Parts: sequence; C-alpha cells; structure tokens
Amino acid sequence: MLSAFERMVAFRYLRARREEGLISVIAFFSLIGIALGVATLIVVLAVMNGVRDELIKSIIGLEGHVTVYAANGKGIDKYEDLSKDLAAMAGVKSAMPKIDGQIMATYKGQATGAMVAAYRYGDLMQKELLVKRMVEGDLSALERGEGVVIGKRMAEKMGVRLGDNITLISPEGRATVAGLVPRVKAYKVVGLFSIGMFAYDSGLILLPFQDAQIYFKLRDNGNDAASLIEVLGNDPNQSAQIARQIAGRLGEGYRVYDWKTSNNQIFQAVLVQRNVMFLILTLIILVASFNIISSLIMLVREKGRDVAILRTMGASRGSILRIFFTCGASVGVIGTFAGVLLGLLIAFNTEDIQLWLESLMGHRLFADELYFLSHLPSKVDGREVLTVVLMALGLSFLATIYPAMRAAKLDPAEALRYE
Repeated sequence: MLSAFERMVAFRYLRARREEGLISVIAFFSLIGIALGVATLIVVLAVMNGVRDELIKSIIGLEGHVTVYAANGKGIDKYEDLSKDLAAMAGVKSAMPKIDGQIMATYKGQATGAMVAAYRYGDLMQKELLVKRMVEGDLSALERGEGVVIGKRMAEKMGVRLGDNITLISPEGRATVAGLVPRVKAYKVVGLFSIGMFAYDSGLILLPFQDAQIYFKLRDNGNDAASLIEVLGNDPNQSAQIARQIAGRLGEGYRVYDWKTSNNQIFQAVLVQRNVMFLILTLIILVASFNIISSLIMLVREKGRDVAILRTMGASRGSILRIFFTCGASVGVIGTFAGVLLGLLIAFNTEDIQLWLESLMGHRLFADELYFLSHLPSKVDGREVLTVVLMALGLSFLATIYPAMRAAKLDPAEALRYE
C-alpha cells in the first residue's frame, strides 16, 4: 500500500515543469502508445470474432451442420426414407434432401459461374436465413415452379431484373450424333435474396426441387434421387460427433462431412490472420512499454539529488521503489483503461464508422469479393478484453521494475557528491 507521502511525491514527479518537460512528454507519448495499442487490439479481435460468427451463420444457415453424399457420386436413391431415418437420430433436428450442381448463367451476353441449390419447399422454409433475406419476390414461387431465385449481387453484375429470363448452361451435356451438347434452359427470375456473404449473393441460384432433378438428370427413366442430404443438429458445435454417428450408421456407401471440415480453409485463414494481428499489435504495446522504461530512467537521473535528500530524511529504499513504480505504473494503468474505452467505443460502432468513412472517401473500404462479407461485423468477447487488459498492465508493470529498483539502490552520499 502507498502512503499519502509516496502518492504525493509520485504524482508531483509526473507533473511537468520547465526543466523536466521532456520527461513528461515521453511519458505522455508512452500513455498514448499503450492506449492506441490496447484499443487497436480490442477492435481487431472484435472484428475477427464478428467475421467468424458471420461466416458460421451464413454457412450453417445455407449448408447445414452435416452433409451426406453417396460414395458413388451418382446421387442418393430413396432419399425420403434416409432423411426420415437421419432426422430420428439423437441430436438431429432435421434432415433434408438437396440438389446441387455447378452451371454457367448467361443474360444478354453476360456470363458467370454459379452453384445451383434446390430444396423441397417445406425444407426451404426452414432456411430462416434465406426467408428473412429476400429483398424482392417470394420464395413461394419456387413451390409453384414459376422460375428461379438468385442473389442480388449476381443480378446487379449481370443486369438482371425481376421477371427477366436467364439461361443456365450445364457442362454435363447429353450425347448426340454431333457430339456432347451442353444442357441449356431458360428460367424466369422470380426473386432476389441478399445473404450478406459475397460468395452466396453473387454465385447461388435456387431452383424448384423437381426442376433441378430433371435438369441434372436425377429424375428420369424411373430414377428419383437427390445429390445429398443436409442434416441440421441441435448444436452446431456438436457437428463432428453427429457426423461420426451418421457415418457409423450408414457404412461405407456414403461420405459424411461436418461444416467445419467442409469449410476448414476459410476458418483456418481467419484464425491465422487473427493470431498474426494479435502478435503484431502486442508488439505495439511492448514498444510503448519500453518508452516507459526510458522516461523513468531519465526521471531517476533527473531526481537523483531529490532521492538522496529523501533518503537522508528517513525515506526507506522500499518507499523510493514504490514512488518510482507508481510513476511508471500510473502511465500504464491510465493508458490501458483509456485504450479499453476507446476500443470498446469503436468495436460497438464499427459499421457506422465504416459507412461514415466510405461516405467521406467516396469509395468502399473493404471489397466483399476479397473479404467474403459485404459489411464489417464486430463481436466483443469479455474474456479477450480482460486478457488484453492484463497483458498491457503486466507489460507496463514489468517496464517500471528496473528503473524503480535503480532509484531505490541510489547511494545518498554518491548522489549528492555528483549531482
């Protein structure tokens, strides 16, 4: 505990006077450096958490927790019975057959690659992410087989409007006397959605289930199959366990993947970026802590005579140690908590700040083609904030130990002789 005398002397040393102005300037910039380092670290961690959560919501919202494929790659027969069996398993909320395939979409000379997805209408309505993100049209048009629903980004890129017809071209064509002819069919656009994830908004097309079966030749000559079955569990974090249970139950005729395995590259990239940014920004706080060391060493040299006088008046080595430790620690504590306040203020308002900067600069700051998302999400984790605070305080306290011990070890006679 600090006595009133030690607190008075410590804070008196922190206040700048004319001949000691440089010391206070260095201490001030050390405080600013720690505050900016802490704030930046909190903001970066919050944004990384937000990006990861948005990716998980988008991926799980459209692809389910576990995906089951036929090992022969030709589709799953008797998908109705298999879906019911999987839905009855423990920990499984629902199982739905799905048709998917890669195609090329064209409209008035504009062409783009896309992924087709088709669900039965009742299953499709369980995709709350799609239901809530419809911006034009109605998903019920798919039940009536009136056309297709595409992403808003795809529509903007190709110049497609509601009611226009787009042409879908599949590379898996049919054999004719003239050779292999791609399958080509025109569909009316009856709806637009905006998920908020660029990969889906610019490259996903929803077809009626039976139309997709016919288009991909999964419903002909008495055949009735689905490309895969999506399984939705009660807890996305338990997807690996559910996948193992399903694989053990179905045997070798099927391939089973959970969403973490299917999208491993994306989440590994986010994790690597997060760890690298954490390391780099920690170095900023470390550099600011070294500034505390330099300012305290200068203060000790400047106050050598004062320390000698205090010692001759009866101040103990411990008292001198606490005085200079308080000087340095105060800078670290004030800088850390100022950084926490600034970081939380920015982290809770990232999207508003992004919109303001974009309006000020006149262009987008983050290209969603590169960053997957069309906005900048943020999620503050209290445990991470506490970790940053403890790390910053720890570095600041460590930085003050050596100068404070050096001040405490000053010999009063030597200090008075050479000062």
